[in-house]
Amino acid sequence: MLRVMEDNDTGMTTPASTDETAATTGQIAAQSTNWAMLTHLSAFAMFLGIPAVVGPAVLWAVKKQEDAYVDFHGKEAVNFNLSFLIYGIVSAASLLLLVGLILLPAVLLTWFVLVIVASVKASGGEHYRYPLTIRFVK
Repeated sequence: MLRVMEDNDTGMTTPASTDETAATTGQIAAQSTNWAMLTHLSAFAMFLGIPAVVGPAVLWAVKKQEDAYVDFHGKEAVNFNLSFLIYGIVSAASLLLLVGLILLPAVLLTWFVLVIVASVKASGGEHYRYPLTIRFVK
């Protein structure tokens, strides 16, 4: 829906400013979507030996006061990575019972896929909520 503004002197209508139009249609700024996406992708620092929750927690802590969209995705990423850290520890412990031979790869594959899905959704301006997540941070 395009809003128009009427000029009181001439009676003519002109389109509202792009910032005002974007705000009224609920579009998310490109900078916000990039930071939100980066918040999710920073969990891949796990492959460098850094716990997966550290990257999202740091970016969320830095940006949460500046941007509500990044705040939402930061909380989601932190909660998800904390939850999957717990699931991974339980799966690793269940290796002794041989259940972990199936459970641990399933947890890791699910984590990997869901981080990518969340990153894509965040870059598209959607408020994505991870499934299977314990909400530690509200």
